[in-house]
Amino acid sequence: MHDPQQSGTTSRRDYLKAAGGLAAASTVGLAGCSGSGTETGTLATQVTDQPGDIADFESCLITMAGIWVKLVSEEDTATEESTTADTSDAREYHEFDEAQEADLVQLQDGNTSLIDETELDVDTYEFLQLDVTGVDGTLAEGGDATVDTPGDAPLQFTQEYEIRADTRTVFTADFTPVKRGRTDQYILQPVASGTEVEYEE
Repeated sequence: MHDPQQSGTTSRRDYLKAAGGLAAASTVGLAGCSGSGTETGTLATQVTDQPGDIADFESCLITMAGIWVKLVSEEDTATEESTTADTSDAREYHEFDEAQEADLVQLQDGNTSLIDETELDVDTYEFLQLDVTGVDGTLAEGGDATVDTPGDAPLQFTQEYEIRADTRTVFTADFTPVKRGRTDQYILQPVASGTEVEYEE
């Protein structure tokens, strides 16, 4: 014999059981989403200039379009430091929203110029490379100077640094023009002693 009350109880019990299962599934889904995010920090790139042959210039305007960064790997740490810029596919390129300019003549005596701020994944990085797309050099005695990067490759600063969660990593890239013999040709060279990394909470 059909019992309406028993049927109602069973239906309600089944409903609550089903609802509880859905709630549990929803909770698992939300927990998975909340744990899948990658932590990030900020890399602030700024440039400065050590003496070198900058005294030869009235102005030395550098145009930069972006940066390359590369994660540190076990292979990298076991390899001796190279003076040749890394152009491998292991690098990660970050293009600036618009090209940035800095006059090295104005960046002496500890002066710096902020080029860009980039959000990167929390990790340890092997180097920073500047994508120098142009140099306009005017000599103090008049006339123009030809200024290039080494081998027309990116300007590489082999200084290890970390990107930390909710932290601003300030990477100061120090470089200067160095004269080639008795010509009006110069090459931009990184200055390792002046390249610095600082962390700001």
